[in-house]
Amino acid sequence: MRIKLHWQILIAIVLAGFAGYLFPQFLAVYEFVGRLFINALKMIIVPLVTASIIIGVAGLGSGEHIGRLGLKTVSFYVVTTLSAILVGLVLVNVFQPGLDNGEPVKELLSLSASSADVQSTVGDKGWADVVEVFVRMIPSNIIEAAGDNGRLLALIFFSILFGFFMTRLDHVYAEHLFNFWDAVYQVMMMITELVMKTAPLGVFGLIAAVVAKQIQDLEEKTGGLDAIASILTTLGHFALVVLGALLIHILVTLPLLLKFVGKIKPYKMFPAMAESLLAAFSTASSSATLPITMDCARDKAGVSSKVASFVLPLGATVNMNGTALYECVAVIFLAQAYGVELSIATQLIIVVVALLTSIGVAGVPAASLVAITIILTVIGMPAEAIGVLFITDRILDMARTSTNVFGDACCAVIVARLEGEDTNLT
Repeated sequence: MRIKLHWQILIAIVLAGFAGYLFPQFLAVYEFVGRLFINALKMIIVPLVTASIIIGVAGLGSGEHIGRLGLKTVSFYVVTTLSAILVGLVLVNVFQPGLDNGEPVKELLSLSASSADVQSTVGDKGWADVVEVFVRMIPSNIIEAAGDNGRLLALIFFSILFGFFMTRLDHVYAEHLFNFWDAVYQVMMMITELVMKTAPLGVFGLIAAVVAKQIQDLEEKTGGLDAIASILTTLGHFALVVLGALLIHILVTLPLLLKFVGKIKPYKMFPAMAESLLAAFSTASSSATLPITMDCARDKAGVSSKVASFVLPLGATVNMNGTALYECVAVIFLAQAYGVELSIATQLIIVVVALLTSIGVAGVPAASLVAITIILTVIGMPAEAIGVLFITDRILDMARTSTNVFGDACCAVIVARLEGEDTNLT
């Protein structure tokens, strides 16, 4: 009997953990295999996103339909992202991972800036960096944007405009364009299916490389594996707070929305999206996982191509529940580590900036660290603090990417239900 793909991926993750730990000397081999898989996924992102959005928007027809679907999608994304940030805000203030027995962990983390200096600069707020997120939405060169991983939002904006104005053409022209882009979309889905057959091997290489690199780095920096326990103890509290907040969001907040807004059985959502969640966890890239997410939403969850083609590519760029949550928790954790008291107003600014900077963050590994740097600058904290996050970032990145992808899928299902569609989850 053939093993289902999501079980193959799960087995690959487990085996990769053992391989990376026992044979870290094969790091180059693991990276080679993983890089081939990531490149294959990235290869199909631009044509798939462009074709799917153009077809999705053109298939909606009138501007009224586009506006209605867009309003529902964006409203869901804002609500879920804000709720995720607030969950993280509560947990980081309750458990205070930046303190050890009431004392800041500044010395343990080797943060050089003095607490007094940091306290004096917090409060000098600036929003110039946040504006750049919206500037990136309109590309000066669409070809250049298509070749830049960080410009997916610009590509989506252009594709929405293209699809919308296709509906304004005479039928003879619109039909040819629609058939062309529909053919591109169908071809890209077939290529996606081909790439997915190699997913277990690609995931094995990615996870084994992460484990092997961590082992080698720790041996170089600490002189042996015995120091792993002390390093994990220092940042373990922080990681647990992040993971706890992510779990609350993915196991409580989103299922409640599925049940009471989407009117479906939430527990059916997890097996339907299992392949996508495992791929997101292993790649730590919502953009690279997008083809798999679309395939699962359409074939397993029963969402129509019309809704999936519009909601999911947009969500892969603007709906970063896990990323926004992590940004908020990380910044407040660092403030606690410095011994800096953050006022309610400053924490509110962190919430707002985390919400804004999560929009358009590149769907690639570690992209949220750039957004965290922006938030630190906005509230006046030194950017040097970002360095301590790298130790646990990879694992947390994998977890928050899975949260991002699951949030996108939940939105697609809920929007489909609000549009009167029947799904496979009722």
